Amino acid sequence: MASSLTQTMWITMKEETQKMMAVWPDIISDVTEYVRNLNIPDIDKWLEKVLQYNVSGTKKLHSLTLIYAYKSITSNKKQTQDNIYLVRILAWCLEMAIAYMVMIDDIMDRSLFRRGQLCWYRHDDIGLMAINDGLLVESTVYYLIRKHFKGKECYDNLVETFQQAIFKTLMGQFLDMTSTFKKSHLDQFTTNRYHSIVKCKTENMAYLVPTILAMHFAGIKDPEMFKQAETVLLKMGYLYQVQDDYLGCFGNVEVFGKDSTDIEEGKCTWLVIQALQRVTPEQRKILKECYGVSDPEKIRRVKQLFIDLDLPNIYLKYEEETYNNLKAQIQQISCGLPHCFFLDLLRKTHHRKECPV
Repeated sequence: MASSLTQTMWITMKEETQKMMAVWPDIISDVTEYVRNLNIPDIDKWLEKVLQYNVSGTKKLHSLTLIYAYKSITSNKKQTQDNIYLVRILAWCLEMAIAYMVMIDDIMDRSLFRRGQLCWYRHDDIGLMAINDGLLVESTVYYLIRKHFKGKECYDNLVETFQQAIFKTLMGQFLDMTSTFKKSHLDQFTTNRYHSIVKCKTENMAYLVPTILAMHFAGIKDPEMFKQAETVLLKMGYLYQVQDDYLGCFGNVEVFGKDSTDIEEGKCTWLVIQALQRVTPEQRKILKECYGVSDPEKIRRVKQLFIDLDLPNIYLKYEEETYNNLKAQIQQISCGLPHCFFLDLLRKTHHRKECPV
């Protein structure tokens, strides 16, 4: 079922990114033309500015996953020029949906930088107007889907996939924001609570949604295919969030591409969950005193505590074990989905250093 050319796609990411960027002017043109036709002054130029700043420069891991999935599960015959163009439009829609949620998340987390530049709400003193800008970006997703996919068999499934994914992610944001040390006690930082946050906030959107969108556009209807893909990709998405938690604390900020505020915000992360399972009474007092406090010295003390508890090595062991378990599980996929797609995606995730959004 898989196209033979897909096995080298991750090697040619730069080329596929360039082809995506060739479609970007069409995205801008579609959106601004639609706004101009509404005879509302100034919005077209502003919306173009918002999209250029927040969407065009993303790392595109999610959109490339979508394109790679589509090419992996369709025959060369179906990969017509029109279909490849449309799958790139769909990939941009995914980037916009993620950008919208990132714009709002950066405000709530009071983050300073994203992809090496100021977060949108901090750019040019935009402030809380960035909330409306994020909603504008979300609205463009549904306009583009309607413009390019209305009348196609996959249309309803595409719209529902985006709606459900955004709704679930926003619920995850709620859990994330209400599970901070400022609003909870340390004993409420449990593995089950963390699982609930990741299940909503990251697990779904990381790899499953791009793949499901590709499967719908490819015309796949077999429920077993969706079930087996979901089983593997949700576990891969969980690993993805654990990686983000670790890199936010111990990664290179310039490589990772964003500043993490998890410690000062008192977030329920994989690291603090692991720490609480290992601390002595004295070390727990340090966490209680320092976690969730925006003070450089207290942030340093928390990081040092994580090091004293050997969490960097525990993380590396966890990542390796998860990688091996997922690789074995992928080999068990029996519904006709290509193993190479899942294995390549897993290899791309293994030892990841960058934040893709």
